[in-house]
Amino acid sequence: MTANDVAPLLPAPDVLRDHCRALAVLDAILCPEWPDRYFSFDADWAPNEQLASMKNGSGDEYTVTFTPAGTYLRGFDHESPMSPFAEDRVWPGVLDEVPEPLRACAEEPAFTDDGLPAVTAALWRLSTDEQWHTGTVDLPPGHPDPDGADWLFQSLTDRSAEAYADFATDYYEVPVDLPAVRHILALRPLTTEVVRALNPDLTLTDLADDLEETGYPAS
Repeated sequence: MTANDVAPLLPAPDVLRDHCRALAVLDAILCPEWPDRYFSFDADWAPNEQLASMKNGSGDEYTVTFTPAGTYLRGFDHESPMSPFAEDRVWPGVLDEVPEPLRACAEEPAFTDDGLPAVTAALWRLSTDEQWHTGTVDLPPGHPDPDGADWLFQSLTDRSAEAYADFATDYYEVPVDLPAVRHILALRPLTTEVVRALNPDLTLTDLADDLEETGYPAS
């Protein structure tokens, strides 16, 4: 599955934003140390912009930039044959068709290395669009996941509580309370009981900074 296959599986930007916000709060509860988290969300990334991100600690990542003009999703799989660092250029077609209102997101210096955008897969959706778009890309043959989109965006295409619980149980090596995950993915106001169901050593007060950063509702 490539970025082109991912596009119809993504929800509307508002739904995606809430899901990303919830993922960040779930990770904040299970992993209080910010540098070790997999998901994060900054509700004040830039004026009128919000940013969701994933980093797996091995050089792979995605970011979702939410702007008034639209939403831009960037994925980078460092082992992809489409890595821009293999031939010192972004793979042809990946960014060529990004519309002008979102070009600044695609060229954001924070997500470049030696002047090259760290990207193997990109999707976007203008505020006037009814669907997600990708560039016209001639994919390298003979690779099951050439742009990394299949696994990079799995948490965005399968937004079930079960999917997150399976991920977190494996990644953080802790038991995960499924009803608590459902509560947070539904963006219900966070309570001490829900927090302690996921991490008995944490309180709602401990999460004050994370809730402010993500904009997640508190009780």
